[in-house]
Amino acid sequence: MTTPEPPPSHVRAAFGARDAEPELIDGGPVWRCGEAAIRPAGKPAEATWVARTLDALDVENLRVARPLRSTDGRYVVGGWAATKYLSGRAEPRHDEVVDVAVKLHRATAELPRPRFLDARTDLFAVADRCAWDEEAADLDPELGGRLFELLAAHRKPVALRPQVVHGDLFGTVLFAGDAAPAIIDFVAYWRPAPYGAAVVVVDALSWGGADQGLARRWAHLDEWPQVLLRAVLFRLAVHALHPRSSRQSLVGLERTAALVLDLV
Repeated sequence: MTTPEPPPSHVRAAFGARDAEPELIDGGPVWRCGEAAIRPAGKPAEATWVARTLDALDVENLRVARPLRSTDGRYVVGGWAATKYLSGRAEPRHDEVVDVAVKLHRATAELPRPRFLDARTDLFAVADRCAWDEEAADLDPELGGRLFELLAAHRKPVALRPQVVHGDLFGTVLFAGDAAPAIIDFVAYWRPAPYGAAVVVVDALSWGGADQGLARRWAHLDEWPQVLLRAVLFRLAVHALHPRSSRQSLVGLERTAALVLDLV
């Protein structure tokens, strides 16, 4: 795998890090440049929404990476966006990450629906709509499509109100000793509040080595079995659509699917 290109000098200068030597964080694509964390922002409307959202978020016992504006006031410069660098790294503290999801989505409950969601056609957006029975896609049966169809038969209506949720918290919440957990980005979806927590649980069970009790420990969340089922369907659809998926990477997801079936 090739190393991603660092932000060019004019971008670093725009975010106040002209003389900082770029340092790739955990394989990328984010670069630490002094006190700035600079990341690619190929979709300016979405990156601007994320910046404004992070700037306004106030969640108790949660560190939030505040966005940096360029010298002329922009959030995006030459396809790059920046936040203040926060210390920490992802750790297998799975229940704490689920708790971050719960707290975070209390804080985002009243945010309006982002307009850019209507224009999203990437495979993650397609997989999300497949999971919620809003779209059909050609899912590779050997890489998750067959299991998707099996689980989809167990879907029942979910009556919860949709809102802005972060759909990719697993592996992106940072921990630094006893400091409050940190979030450094926001991957927006328009789903019921427990969905963000459910995706964390599915990811942690499938690929993070979480114990099997994780799903049951959060069963007090509203309509948990059905929301958890949607999260499994989402990851199955992603796996069936993703060009780098393999039978080996499906094994953990198959195990999680069996656990969730016991709950529904």
